[in-house]
Amino acid sequence: MSKSRTIIILTLLAVVITAWFYLFYQHWQMTSLPMSEMWMPPAEIHAWQWMDFWLIYTMWAVMMAAMMLPSAIPMILVYTKICEQRYQAAHFYTFLFILAYLAVWIVFSILLTALQWQMHGLHIITPMMDMQHEQLAAIIFLIAGIYQFTPQKNKFLQSCRTPMGFVLTEWREKHIGAFQMGLKHGVTCLGCCWAQMLIMFAVGVMNLLGMIFITLLVLIEKISPPHHRFFSNAIGILFIVWGIRIFLYNAP
Repeated sequence: MSKSRTIIILTLLAVVITAWFYLFYQHWQMTSLPMSEMWMPPAEIHAWQWMDFWLIYTMWAVMMAAMMLPSAIPMILVYTKICEQRYQAAHFYTFLFILAYLAVWIVFSILLTALQWQMHGLHIITPMMDMQHEQLAAIIFLIAGIYQFTPQKNKFLQSCRTPMGFVLTEWREKHIGAFQMGLKHGVTCLGCCWAQMLIMFAVGVMNLLGMIFITLLVLIEKISPPHHRFFSNAIGILFIVWGIRIFLYNAP
């Protein structure tokens, strides 16, 4: 393996491990500390301070990096390989590509933070960030499940599954090009996985097992052979059945 790809892999591993360590630490705080020592987001919208927004936003941004970077590694390595053939400092262009990719998810984290803020105000989720509106949880699962069968989902997924095809068709030169390609891939991944990320609201925002489960689903779905729909369809059926089960279990 080349020096540039080694640097990139080690950097990605360091970022992913650090992000997961932060999430584990946050989960430990919420499950181990006494209530008097624990920070929790305010239950009322007007009570939120800038620090509350920042802490929730940081949590989501780190979560997006921890959950999405592993599935982007094949694309990143293919981009690095092409850069090695064209530039001397290949890893520098790759870091721009990664930065732009993460920027998409960081911006998406702003939306997730705003949604959580509203959900707290409507008492849909608890101060411990657990869902307490079962019907909404079921709807989220149904939306995520149905989206798995849409042409839009398939289009975005195929792009993520064919790294070489994406790099060759979307190639842009130099620094600005690297950033543009990273943004394009980030938008593609967002189009593919946004509904799966919303499931974190349904299972509990700081549900560690939920994070690991969704991360594995996203990773396996993206590394599956191109044009094979079995795993994606299976995920869709799982989400739909899960949503229906929640509805039936909580029916009056």
